[in-house]
Formats: sequence, C-alpha cells, structure tokens
Amino acid sequence: MTTATNRHSDRRISPVFIGIVAVAAVTGWATWTGFAEQPGVAVFLFVTAAWIVSLCLHEYAHARTALHSGDISIGAKGYLTLNPLKYTHALLSIVLPVIFVIMGGIGLPGGAVWIERSRIQGRWKHSLISAAGPLTNILFAVVCTAPFWLDALDGVPADFQYALAFLALLQVTAALLNFLPVPGLDGYGVIEPWLSHNIRRQVEPLAPFGLLLVIAILWIPAVNGVFFDVIDSLLRSLGIDEFQTYCGQNLYRFWTETNEYCTVSP
Repeated sequence: MTTATNRHSDRRISPVFIGIVAVAAVTGWATWTGFAEQPGVAVFLFVTAAWIVSLCLHEYAHARTALHSGDISIGAKGYLTLNPLKYTHALLSIVLPVIFVIMGGIGLPGGAVWIERSRIQGRWKHSLISAAGPLTNILFAVVCTAPFWLDALDGVPADFQYALAFLALLQVTAALLNFLPVPGLDGYGVIEPWLSHNIRRQVEPLAPFGLLLVIAILWIPAVNGVFFDVIDSLLRSLGIDEFQTYCGQNLYRFWTETNEYCTVSP
C-alpha cells in the first residue's frame, strides 16, 4: 500500500506547476481583455509564465519518454510532477532561460533531468528521449502560431497577438538551439548513441561547456544575424511577421519605452 501511494504521489501534478499555469491563465485573460492598466506588465507575466510552463513540459517529455523506455527511477526523482524545483539544475532549467528572455528575447535551452541511461536498452530509445524535449517546444510553437496560420485572428486583441508571436519566437529559438548537434544539448543526445565509443569519449569532456559555447557564438553579430534570419523565415512560414514579434518583445520589456505603433491594432 505504501509503495502504491508513493508511486501515485511521484506522478501527481505539483501545486507549483499549477500555480504557474494559473498565473499564465489570469495574465493571458488580462492581456486579452485589456483589464490591466499597464498592458506591458500583463504581457510580461503571461509570456514569462507560459515560457516556464513550456520549460516544465520540455523536461517532462524527457522524463516521461525515459520512464517508458526503461528508467523506472524517474518517478522517485519527482520529474513527473512538473515541479521545476525538482530539476537537477533549477538554475539552468528555469532561471537562466528566463533571464535570457528578459535580456535578449531568445529561448535558451535549459536542463536537466537526470536519466539513468544504463537502464535503457536500444539506441533508438536513447535518441527519442533526447528528441522529446525540443519536439515539445515545436508542438508549443504550433499551438501558439495556430491562430496565425489558420487565419483565425478576427476578434483577437492586438496585444494578445503580439504576446503569442513573441512566445512563438521563444519556442522556435529553443527548439532550433536544442537540436544543434553540440555536446550538452539535445541535438547531440539524438546522435550520440550512433557514434563510436572513441568519438563519444573524446567529446564527453566538452558537454558541460556546450551551451556556453553556443551563447558565445551567438554574440558574434554575423552569426546572430544569420540565426535570427532563419528564425524569422520559420515564423513567416507560420504566418507571423517581424512586426508582430517585435511588438511582442517591445510590450514584454515594459520597463523600456513602448513603440507607439505597437499600441495600435493592426
């Protein structure tokens, strides 16, 4: 009986996650209705809360896939509760990505859940576990952009459109960065099982620095320009233009001067 109770609690959705979802829902409603006196504050809280929700779902996807692939230790670690405080590196998983959104409007890959890979047999399973997280970001981006590519924006307030556009940008950047075949990122985790033992052994020491390397490279203006050109092209294919993402970020950074064009419905 105790074991069954413990297993149930291991998978019960955390009140912390429910609280974050509630913040996203309330501030999303405030953004939609114009209830907030300062729309930028509502957009900031809505996008930040929704972004944290997506980070939790990203890690949950890794954990859930690992569970079904053979790592039965996942539940005891609290990864199935969607509680961001249970992650191995809460700073990397939540705090750092949120800081980067505030600073530069980029969906930084986070991590991580600790998976006991020795329990999992089969290279395809290992690859799928790594791919599950960024695939969740892609799904989140599809949901955010659905009103745009379905031409269902009639009646949708401009501020809410901008918030969704900016949130979609974060999801697309997170997915693209996560799928880079760089040690320490999910993209490398997808191909790692198919590499020779010698290559994996040589690359392994670089894993803790992979994310830092990506960040450093993105600071190079030419690389940054190419990266965001790719992001803009992907968003345009989903019905979102640069003006909408710009206004979303402009409203999100409410402590800066708001562009007057972003306060007028298109």
